[in-house]
Amino acid sequence: MRRRVRAADGRHLMVERLGDPRGRPVFLLHGTPGSRLGPAPRGMVLYQRGMQLIAYDRPGYGGSDRLEGRSVADVAQDVATIADALGLERFAVAGRSGGAPHALACAALMPDRVTRTAALVTLAPRDAAGLDWFEGMTAFNVLEYTTASRDPDGMAARLIPRADAIRRDPVRLLDELRGELTDSDRMVVSDAGVRTMLLRNYQEALRGSAYGWIDDALAFCGPWGFDPAAIKGPVLLWHGEKDVFSPVGHSRWLGERIPGATVVLEPTAAHFDALHALPRILTWLLEDEPTAG
Repeated sequence: MRRRVRAADGRHLMVERLGDPRGRPVFLLHGTPGSRLGPAPRGMVLYQRGMQLIAYDRPGYGGSDRLEGRSVADVAQDVATIADALGLERFAVAGRSGGAPHALACAALMPDRVTRTAALVTLAPRDAAGLDWFEGMTAFNVLEYTTASRDPDGMAARLIPRADAIRRDPVRLLDELRGELTDSDRMVVSDAGVRTMLLRNYQEALRGSAYGWIDDALAFCGPWGFDPAAIKGPVLLWHGEKDVFSPVGHSRWLGERIPGATVVLEPTAAHFDALHALPRILTWLLEDEPTAG
C-alpha cells in the first residue's frame, strides 16, 4: 500500500507499507542514495512472519518533499508522523547504510515508541572522538564527505549533474562503483534480481532531484542532533569487516558507546552483504514482541 503523509510543516512524505497490514511493524530506513523501493523481503515472506514493513522516502528523495538543512535527528519527527498516520504506537526500526544513523536517531529520540533497533553498515558521527573516520573508506566517499564538510556548495554542484545522469541511466551508478567494489560486493550486485531492484531504487531516489543525496551527506558530516550513548533500548549493529563504503571501525566505535549494544561483525562480508543479512535481522527485531491481533 502506498500513500502520502503530510508532516506538521506541510511537507509530504511518500510511504510504502509492505506485508501484513495487521502484522508487527518495522520501519525500514533506506540507504544513500535510496528510496522506499530499496531492499526488502518479499510480501509473502512478511505475511508468513506476521510482519509489516514501513518504508518511506527521506526528504528530497523520490516522492518526498525536501527539508533543507535537515539533521540526522530530524528523521524522528517524520517517522513519528508516519506512525501516527498509520495508527502505530510502538514499532521496531532498521536502517541500512545511510539509513542506519537515522535508525539510531529514532532509538535515541523515541525511547517510548521504538522497541528494538538495528543499524547495518552504519557510519559513526563525523566528530567521533578517537575514530579515524576515513580509515578504510573508498576514495569516492572520502572525497564526497570531505567536500560536504568543507565546501557544501561545491559538493552540490558536483552531485547534481551526476544524479541527473544516473536518473536517466541508473546502470551508471553501479558501473561507477564497480572499480571500488570488493569481490564479495561484486558477487551480491551481479545477481540479476538484486541488480534490477537496485536500479529501480536509485532511479526512484533521484527522479525529482539530487537533494536527498546532498542533504544526507551534509547531515552525516554535521552535528547529528543526538548522542548515541543515550540510547537505552536493545540495539543490534551489523557490519561486514571488508566494507569500504562505511568501514567497520564505525560500528566498533558505536558498539563501545551504546549501552548494551550487540555488535555482529562478519569477517568475510562487505557493504552489500547487508542485503543478505537483513531477513534474519528483521526476525531479531521482533523477538519478544507479541503478535498483533
